[in-house]
Amino acid sequence: MAQRKAKKAKRPAKRQSRTKKTPSDAKLKLETRIKSLEKERDRLKARLEVAGARITSLEQGRDEAVNRIDWVIDSLHNVIESEA
Repeated sequence: MAQRKAKKAKRPAKRQSRTKKTPSDAKLKLETRIKSLEKERDRLKARLEVAGARITSLEQGRDEAVNRIDWVIDSLHNVIESEA
């Protein structure tokens, strides 16, 4: 009896995408994305600096208010002690 040689099954051809993207298109998209991210980073840095300055200002105001309250309490204690 004669034996048949096994044939390999053919694989289907790879599909090509409908829109062919050239390397320059991908590069332009990456450059655009990088510029966008750099702008966002710079904007966030600026906002962080403003927030830091605001925090410092609020902390100074709080310290001044606490010092005034301490001064008033000390003054009241002195008045009470001098009357006794």
